[in-house]
This record gives sequence, C-alpha cells and structure tokens, in this order.
Amino acid sequence: MAENSSDNIKEFWAELPRSDEDYLGSIRDWKNVQIATDDETIWLKGFTDEQASASELHQLPNFLLYELRDGLLFKKEALVPSKKVRTALLWLPIDKALRLTFPASNQNYFGIDEKVQIRLKESNEEHPVIALLSSINDSKESIVAFPKFRLEKIEWIVIEDKALFVGTPLLSLLGKTYWMKDGHLLPSGFDFEFKNLSTFLQQKYNKASDEWLLWDENGNYLAIKKTDFRPLSVSSFRLTEKSREWN
Repeated sequence: MAENSSDNIKEFWAELPRSDEDYLGSIRDWKNVQIATDDETIWLKGFTDEQASASELHQLPNFLLYELRDGLLFKKEALVPSKKVRTALLWLPIDKALRLTFPASNQNYFGIDEKVQIRLKESNEEHPVIALLSSINDSKESIVAFPKFRLEKIEWIVIEDKALFVGTPLLSLLGKTYWMKDGHLLPSGFDFEFKNLSTFLQQKYNKASDEWLLWDENGNYLAIKKTDFRPLSVSSFRLTEKSREWN
C-alpha cells in the first residue's frame, strides 16, 4: 500500500513576545503565514519548509520555532515537546493582521522620525550600482578627461561639497556607490533590515514617485527631486565649480 505523503508534511509554529511585534515587518509579505495573539505572545503558523529556514525569520529577536507533532510543539530536532498547542486562538493572514503606521516625517536633511525605526543591514546579495556620491574636488580632474559619450549617459546634482551621479555605466570615480530598490538609493552592500518596508516608505514619502530617496547606512535619508538632476557635461561641471568658488 502506498505511503500517504501528507503524513510527511511538517507543520511549523512560532512564537515571540508581543513587545517585538514591530520586527514582523520583515515577513509581512509572507501571505501564507497566519498570526494570532494572546495576552503576552504572538503566535504564527503556516510556514513552508523554505520559510522556516529563512534568515528573515531567525533574525527576529526572541523568536522560537516549533514543529507540530500530535498536538504538541517540539523545538527543532528535539525529542521532548516544549509545550502543548494553544487553542481558542483567532487566526488571521499576517498581511491583513499587521498594519505598519508611520507618523509625519520632519523631512530634514538625512533625518527621519519613525515609530518603526528604519535600519539598514549588510547584505550578501549583489546588485548593479546605479549611483555614485563623490567629492567635487576629487572628481574635477577626472570629469574633464572622460569622453563626451560617457558623460551623456549620466545625470547629476550637487549636495553640499559632493556630487551625486546617476546613470549607467557609472563613471570611474572615487566615492560611495548605490543601488536602486523601489525608488530608493541604498548604499552598495546594504539593504533594509525589514525588506518589505521599501514599498511602504515609498507610499509614505514619495507618493508621486518624483523623488529619489538617498539613504545612509544609519537609516537616514535625503529626498531629492528627480527634476533637479541635469545632464552631465564638462561645461556644466565647470560652471558649478566656479559658482561654488564665488560663494
């Protein structure tokens, strides 16, 4: 008689304190996951095998993952159960149950005031770079040496004593590079700690999609109007450099 394959399907549960609810933003888009709460605990279930092993899950603070067997919850590879399954819980899809809310931003230069603290973390994923922030003084000799066709592919804007160049292929200049994610310019090698916050931040601070949100590694940003960028040329760069000297 053939073995019933459904007997081999693992069912995962998880718990974490209600005080850590904000951290669940990193898995809010896992729509198959369900969530319920009691007085002090958040319960989750419905994870796939892949999700149960994902870094987004195990990086949550105070997070505990269980495997459900015969109405009992076992920690990974444990032979003895940790506790019984909670009953009488009201389960909802996680994307419907969680509501991320953001108070008004002060919109200051590299400043943000959030109920959910925005953090960037180092990422092992590689992404093509699209922007470069470079010192104007360090760039001026190289800019005049580039052939015209290289400059025509780039737009730029001045930010204090630096120039932000956007376009591909990027110019070979010293500086900090950025990659693009949902209208955000993130430092190379970094991503949002909660990856799905990307679209929420755009909805809150860039509804018209007419700005680049330029982030630093500390989770601060600068909103830059896309219409403020201008095509890069040797003449425009020299004029900007002279105007800075006059000021």
